[in-house]
Amino acid sequence: MASLIAYSFLLVLFVTSGVVIATKKNEEFIIENNCEFKMDLSCVSEVFDSIFKTGSVTNKCCGELLVLGKNCHHALVKRTLENPIFKSLDRKTIMHKSITTWSKCHELSRSPSASA
Repeated sequence: MASLIAYSFLLVLFVTSGVVIATKKNEEFIIENNCEFKMDLSCVSEVFDSIFKTGSVTNKCCGELLVLGKNCHHALVKRTLENPIFKSLDRKTIMHKSITTWSKCHELSRSPSASA
C-alpha cells in the first residue's frame, strides 16, 4: 500500500527549479503526452511492483502498459529514479527490470492466445 501511495505521489509530482535539463525534457514529455493518466491506479501499482519490487503484471495491465507506450513507460521510470526516495536503488537493475516488464507484455500481446 505504501508503494502505491509513493507511486501515486510520483505521478503528480512536478519538476521544480534547479533540475537538470534532461529531467526537464523528460518531465515535458510526460506532461505533453499525458503519460500520468493513461493507466488505472491498480495497473500502475502492478507495473511499479514488477519493476521496483517483485511481482508480475496481469494481461489487463499489460494491455494498459502497451497503450501507455514505451516512451511514456520509460520516462515515468526515469522520473521515479530521480526521486530521492528511490535514488539508493541500483539504476541499472531497475532499467533492466523495466525493459523486461515491457518486453514480457509486448510478447504477451503478440501471442496467439492474446487475440483470442
